[in-house]
Amino acid sequence: MRILIQRVSRASVTIENKLKSKINKGLLILLGIENSDNQEDIDWLCNKIINLRIFDDSNGVMNLSAVDTNAEMLVVSQFTLHASTKKGNRPSYIHAAKPDIAIPLYNQFCKTLEDKLGKPVETGEFGADMQVELINDGPVTIWIDSKNQS
Repeated sequence: MRILIQRVSRASVTIENKLKSKINKGLLILLGIENSDNQEDIDWLCNKIINLRIFDDSNGVMNLSAVDTNAEMLVVSQFTLHASTKKGNRPSYIHAAKPDIAIPLYNQFCKTLEDKLGKPVETGEFGADMQVELINDGPVTIWIDSKNQS
């Protein structure tokens, strides 16, 4: 499981010209799922997300977590995070999980994140053509892969 986290002032997802979700200060989380992912990957990433100290304290130092700052979260599925560009110029997505595996894991990721955060998490729509808008705050952008825990 692979995520790209962006600390945002605000972010939103629009589908077919209709606003699906929006957040203010918080984290936009792009989530890529592969076939070998499971609940252990979800738990590890969700714990990492809520405890990652990437919000400024009163001294302007990134020392506070999403929990400390009551940050909002928006999770968007993004199979292209598993793109392989080793051969040629057309990315291969062979490692990205197919919907029958990815959808239940995406839903479980969002539920686990909500449970650990203690409040609702906004989402995109799996498999939809989404327009994602964001104001990256910092900018702060962090890539995390659950297969690289050590």
